[in-house]
Amino acid sequence: MSPGAAKRPEPPPKWPYTAVGVALVGIVLLAGWSLDDARWGRLPLFPGEVLQYASQMLDGVLTWPGAHPDGQSDPDLTYGDWWLQALRLMGESVALAWIGTCIGALFSFPLAFLAASTTAPWFLRLPVRTFFNAIRAVPEILLAVIVMLPLFGLNPMAGAMAIGIHSIGSLGKLTLENIESIDPRPVEAVTAAGATRWQRIRTAVIPQLLPETVAFWLYRFEVNIRASAILGVVSAGGIGALLNRVLRGREWEWGGIMLAVIIIVTILVDQLSAAVRHRILHGAEATAVWA
Repeated sequence: MSPGAAKRPEPPPKWPYTAVGVALVGIVLLAGWSLDDARWGRLPLFPGEVLQYASQMLDGVLTWPGAHPDGQSDPDLTYGDWWLQALRLMGESVALAWIGTCIGALFSFPLAFLAASTTAPWFLRLPVRTFFNAIRAVPEILLAVIVMLPLFGLNPMAGAMAIGIHSIGSLGKLTLENIESIDPRPVEAVTAAGATRWQRIRTAVIPQLLPETVAFWLYRFEVNIRASAILGVVSAGGIGALLNRVLRGREWEWGGIMLAVIIIVTILVDQLSAAVRHRILHGAEATAVWA
């Protein structure tokens, strides 16, 4: 730098922002520490209790399937019967997630076109986006308890409908953002050729939109499996029904089997879904390289 050149100004210091962030975190921690119903005296017992419960759950997973549990509410059942029941209920959870995902995909896809700024006027966008935000803000378990169980009763259809309605909000939000971010050049080309609004959507928007959208659907299916696993607690179907038994009878061996089944099935579905998503987004050659 020559002697007469202007000196580059120093960047503003970052420590004030860091100090403010640390202060806010400290305030949150102090507020949590001061909760009246928090029994902090039990905190030193936490590691020992975790090891105790983990040991009991591990016994349920590692015990020979033909063995009979001791001191349980159903002594005639073997550990193998517990595994079969957990697998059956986990299959029900997967079915609930699949039905809910199909419901969400079926309704969210056309509604997203009514909510995107590039395909709908503002007086249509506003109510549809409000609808997406409203149903996305309510958890699946509240939808099941407040709305679906009174309508469908204590059966898995209540859980499937709760998952489906919640999926409409989430998938609709992702799809409309995908619509708004597509390449406008194909749309301009078909417009210049005299295409109508529907022809523009069918030939220039949907082909760009569909691969990413299907990947969203598959990802949502994975999320819905995790959500469906808890709906059985409120008698809406799925493996969560076993949680009531675990907590009521203190049968932690059941809890271990339930967690093992959930983890195994979720990993398998995640791997399969990831492979399908990669094939959709990147094609067969990229899938072979990725595998």
